[in-house]
Amino acid sequence: MMRIKIQSILFLVIVVVVSLCVSSIEGAGTCRASGKIRGKKPHHGHCNRENDSECCEEGKQYSTFKCSPPVTKRTKGILTLNSFEKGGDGGGASACDNKFHKDSNPVVALSTGWFNHGKRCLKHINIFGNGREVKALVVDECDSTKGCDAVHDFQPPCSNNAVDASKAVWEALGVPKNKWGLLDIHWSDA
Repeated sequence: MMRIKIQSILFLVIVVVVSLCVSSIEGAGTCRASGKIRGKKPHHGHCNRENDSECCEEGKQYSTFKCSPPVTKRTKGILTLNSFEKGGDGGGASACDNKFHKDSNPVVALSTGWFNHGKRCLKHINIFGNGREVKALVVDECDSTKGCDAVHDFQPPCSNNAVDASKAVWEALGVPKNKWGLLDIHWSDA
């Protein structure tokens, strides 16, 4: 009788351990929100609406992310439109070199997790979308951890899977101008 109880307990322990291991492996590729911030109404003249940029709404909750989905040879992402020029909707100078960049150059900002504390700064990535491919230079972070403040031009935090791209990237991918804004893409380190 005692032997059956011990075997039953051991069996339960093994089932629990295996279940925990499987759920850890399945969850390894996920990136969950790390917090929320409350939107603040932009001061008059703030929140540049160029490229149909979204402005924070007073009191609205926005998710923040310290992570991004894992990088693979074909990482899924969302291409968004951003101006890297002085006075553009991108805000201040780029994080990688403290400079502004012409929108005619293929440059991007990556979500916080993919930006990886600047480890991709001034390195190229390949972007695949609309049946085409373009090589772009990483010059900035699309901040997924903060937003709705003057530093971020009262825009919400970026999603955890954003590749925020200049007009040159959109043109190189052959996307018609009336479709610019959001595009499902894949990207890889060049």
